Amino acid sequence: MNYKVTYPVDSLDSKPTERFFETQYDAEEWLHNEVQERMDYTVQHSPFTISEKEYQEIEEYEYTLVRIEKL
Repeated sequence: MNYKVTYPVDSLDSKPTERFFETQYDAEEWLHNEVQERMDYTVQHSPFTISEKEYQEIEEYEYTLVRIEKL
């Protein structure tokens, strides 16, 4: 079974990143790495110190953007 992961930059992104995977494991592994990269970028480019709570909120927001579909 194939999986399609759609991951926009934000809720208004009209051309989100779409990736296709043969296994659910591969889809989730890619997604986890992509979320980590986006979170790292956000933390590194923030002019302020980010608390643990804010870090968790960023992670939650990133995962709300994601859609995984079985094809």
